[in-house]
Amino acid sequence: MTPPHEAMDGGPGGGAAPADAREAFVASRRQFEEQAAKAPARPDGHFETLGFTPLDVCYGPTPEEAAAVDYVGKLGFPGQFPFTRGIHPNLYRGKLWTMRQFAGFGSAADTNARYKYLLERGQTGLSVAFDMPTLMGYDSDHPRAEGEVGKCGVAVACLADMERLFQDIPLGDVSVSMTINGPAAVIWAFFIAAAEKQGVARARLSGTTQNDILKEYQAQKEYLFPPQPSLRLVVDTIEFATNELPRWHPVSISGYHIREAGSTALQELVFTLGNGFAYVEGSIERGLDVDAFAPRLSFFWNSHSDFFEEIAKFRAARRIWARRLRDRYGAKNPRSMQLKFHTQTAGCSLTAQQPENNIVRTAFQALAAVMGGTQSLHTNSLDETLALPTERSVKIALRTQQVIAEETGVPAVVDPLGGSWFVESLTDRMEREAEAYFARLDKLGGIVAATEKGWVQREIGEASYRLQREYEQKKRRIVGVNAYVEEDDGERPDILKIDETTAREQRAHLAKVRARRDRAKHARAIEAVKDACREGRNVMPLLIEAAHADATMGELCDAMREVFGTWREGREF
Repeated sequence: MTPPHEAMDGGPGGGAAPADAREAFVASRRQFEEQAAKAPARPDGHFETLGFTPLDVCYGPTPEEAAAVDYVGKLGFPGQFPFTRGIHPNLYRGKLWTMRQFAGFGSAADTNARYKYLLERGQTGLSVAFDMPTLMGYDSDHPRAEGEVGKCGVAVACLADMERLFQDIPLGDVSVSMTINGPAAVIWAFFIAAAEKQGVARARLSGTTQNDILKEYQAQKEYLFPPQPSLRLVVDTIEFATNELPRWHPVSISGYHIREAGSTALQELVFTLGNGFAYVEGSIERGLDVDAFAPRLSFFWNSHSDFFEEIAKFRAARRIWARRLRDRYGAKNPRSMQLKFHTQTAGCSLTAQQPENNIVRTAFQALAAVMGGTQSLHTNSLDETLALPTERSVKIALRTQQVIAEETGVPAVVDPLGGSWFVESLTDRMEREAEAYFARLDKLGGIVAATEKGWVQREIGEASYRLQREYEQKKRRIVGVNAYVEEDDGERPDILKIDETTAREQRAHLAKVRARRDRAKHARAIEAVKDACREGRNVMPLLIEAAHADATMGELCDAMREVFGTWREGREF
């Protein structure tokens, strides 16, 4: 294979470099070339420009230039510590990112049909959006579910719903991501039980549960229990996945919602990584080996509108995570140090005014995620600021990813902006400022204590207020909102509407589930869950048994509420 850059083998440099730095760079380059040569290449990939100029896998400095900037220590080649330039030596040359459109609405049957529609049009992974009652641990027939069933996602209240959700979709063959946090252990139990009823062994299941409870207290506010028992449940899922589901990512540590709440890119980086470190520490305290569980922790980032800042954020995050896992937590397996992540374009950047502009915004945000090395990607639909997306708009969003993949040439080169003075400066600054933020968090007692005290929430709120003021004062411009405004924004697109038929059908369905189940078996299962919660045992095996006994989401969450109590923001500060 060709070297990462022709100039690497000689040419003008910045002066004589120390022999040891030069030798380290040459050895690092040689290792990268060997790894990249062994890595499989996509048979349908085009690794040349439209003008037929061949492209190398990766581009970099000369040995002299590399020594001057500590290339090996700060950057490394793709697939090498500290993974600034990516976690794979050939990235999208070997496999494109997973195109995983977030989808869910109405009943399980409605969403099942949408999944099949997306898979038939080239989507390569599934991502489940649940409705508000499910996210808050209530059944569809609970009084608090009134008017919300199936409205912002799919209603899943029991194992039968999960079975309908994935009917005719083999769970051993498709990767599934589920965006749920407070009741994540329960929904995961339903999923595992549904797979078992399909005859799929746990070890074959691949996917992710978001399950990042700390960011709920900080930003999204969909929590059920107080922080400490909630953290314990997260560690239960990490432990269970480590022992039973080797292909599952039990936590997707999510900066997305922190950013949607109004944080800066830096705050998203710091608070998200801080939450990740808390889960690592909790798992180590449980007695788990960091190299046994850390390789399957994953992240979920927001890709906002500041193109270069977002790319710098992704690169800095990889570097910080790698160093902390190795130096503080003693990881030895390189896979433990690799920050793997999903990205979603910024929902908060979408506008109801001139909604067609959202297609353009989403395209640039998606491009930043790809150039930053994401492992999977969701592109928002143009109408998501108005309602759940229609089939037409979600197809456009999927096609946006496919255009980037097939027509731009971006996937041909790993970390194409690496070495840019601007991007490297932004990356370095992001890292420096993040470390300063971590020092402030340490003085407050860590991320959990800072969250319980409300400090993290205030930091996000102040950043959000400052940015909103700048929009209102037109110091920053949004096309169609405070710039290039038109009285007539054009015809509003058709939007997807969920009527109350879904709620009525769901209530009737739940009544049938409760009527047919073995009452004694169900009662024993509920009590077993309570006992595990009281005694500090891992609750996952009991939740799976309860799922098979047709216990519902609300019943299981109520059982845990009885033991753990509930949480109201402001109680502790």
